[in-house]
Amino acid sequence: MSAKPPDTPPANSPPPQPDDAQGQTDSAQTPSISLILGGARSGKSRYAEELAATCGNRLYLATAVFDIATGDDKEMTARIAQHKLRRGEHWQTIEEPLEIDKVIKAESRPDNIILIDCLTIWLSNLLYHERDIEAHTSRLLESLSAAPGDILMVSNEVGLSIVPENALARRFRDEQGRLNQTLAKAAHNVVFIAAGLPLTLKGSAS
Repeated sequence: MSAKPPDTPPANSPPPQPDDAQGQTDSAQTPSISLILGGARSGKSRYAEELAATCGNRLYLATAVFDIATGDDKEMTARIAQHKLRRGEHWQTIEEPLEIDKVIKAESRPDNIILIDCLTIWLSNLLYHERDIEAHTSRLLESLSAAPGDILMVSNEVGLSIVPENALARRFRDEQGRLNQTLAKAAHNVVFIAAGLPLTLKGSAS
């Protein structure tokens, strides 16, 4: 009685991959959500832009709308112009002060990356227009979890200084702290920027 020959795969079948290689393939296809935190002039926006530079299709979701910032606020107008100049021509820009979840749902794709800059201005807009912050945050989280492409979010850390002297400023500080905590929990990667240097708090943003 002859021995049964071993089973052989068809000639055109791909070679089997080790489990770890297959895991790396799956991981590379998984969209990433990253939160970049830092104080004013810490270098957080520049760091986020450098992270996005490796992607050919880049969408800059600006929460500071240029039309609103014009007029007497020359400092804000100059900041927006500086950001645009630094980004150059390789970015598509969408300005949306409030409904950023709708932009994410409409524009996120597997072949692009969206940079939201910044969530602090977005929060200020919500407070100014007396919007429901919790509801907007919930919709943002839903859009992030369903996004097919990578998302970078920039936000300020405002809780490291003195206690604000008025109630509105204290509310803003508290709302910002809660928002940062909520988004840090949802993000795969969280990086804190100080003096232009990154400190990884969660995951890896490289």
